Amino acid sequence: MNRRVVFDTSTLVSAALRIGSVPHQALHQALAAYDLCASPETLQELERVLASNKFDRYLDRSLRDQFVSLMQRHIHLFTITSADLQALNPSCRDPRDDPFLALAVVAEAGTMVSSDEDLLVLHPWHDVDILRPGDFLRKSPLPDKAG
Repeated sequence: MNRRVVFDTSTLVSAALRIGSVPHQALHQALAAYDLCASPETLQELERVLASNKFDRYLDRSLRDQFVSLMQRHIHLFTITSADLQALNPSCRDPRDDPFLALAVVAEAGTMVSSDEDLLVLHPWHDVDILRPGDFLRKSPLPDKAG
């Protein structure tokens, strides 16, 4: 079973802002049992989005910065080239999501977790399952620790 997973930015933002939410639970499960994959560009996007003042009413900026630091410490980084992006077939109908598809290919990920319809309509995409956070939780339960 492929234990590499990619989370898109919107799912990570939801996980950061809403502790206990389904995206947060999915991220927690991925950190416990999977290799969470990102690229320098996708991490920069996460940092840029979470730095937005519009999120101040949901979560203190220092806690959002801590979330980004946590991701930086636990994510396996992969480099995506322009050739990787150009080779996507099919690409996403929203070109801003193509870096996540390229990341899944480069990282040889088996799963992508997203709430973005532009990505979800591609499921399955090559050998990558593109799942909503709740579907990821149901499909990928943590191993039973009692056994």
